[in-house]
Amino acid sequence: MATEQEQRFLSEDGRLVEVLLFLENEPVSLERLMKMTSLGEEQLLAALEEVKGYYNRYMHGLDLVESHGSYHFLPSADLHEKLRSVYGRRVDRRLSRAALETLSIVAYSQPITRREIDNIRGVSSDSIIRLLREREYIKVVGRKDVIGHPCLYGTSRKFLFEFNLESIAALPKLSDIDRQRFEKEPDEKEDE
Repeated sequence: MATEQEQRFLSEDGRLVEVLLFLENEPVSLERLMKMTSLGEEQLLAALEEVKGYYNRYMHGLDLVESHGSYHFLPSADLHEKLRSVYGRRVDRRLSRAALETLSIVAYSQPITRREIDNIRGVSSDSIIRLLREREYIKVVGRKDVIGHPCLYGTSRKFLFEFNLESIAALPKLSDIDRQRFEKEPDEKEDE
């Protein structure tokens, strides 16, 4: 049995897992961690448990969290209220109302073309689509089989992660009025 002094330190495997998760900016899957560490699954799971226990036991500002089969550090739950005044909701601070509106149209109507988005919004969405693509919230998922073969847009894994969704099916259900608003009008003269 380890003494209290020995328990204050992580094992070499635990330290390796800790630093890799610290250096990564997004959740890391178990498979990827196994490749990065060269540890077997059982050994890696033990190291993850060790890190999680260590952070819980010594009241750090971070918690090791498993989400959708991936691992990452998040601020400890007891600090959320204090952090809210400084950081607010991450996504809301970075995206304008128009960008959030466009992102929701893509999420609920995907796959969708730029022109279909414009028709739903009633204004041009070129710059907003470019912004959402640069920030990797949406991506090109194909081409529509009409004249000009315009790009079809859909949401990305980053979108699911940022909005804490397991899949698109986890989006809140729309009311009948909202559903009608998000319906695409057929337009065979697509061009981009």
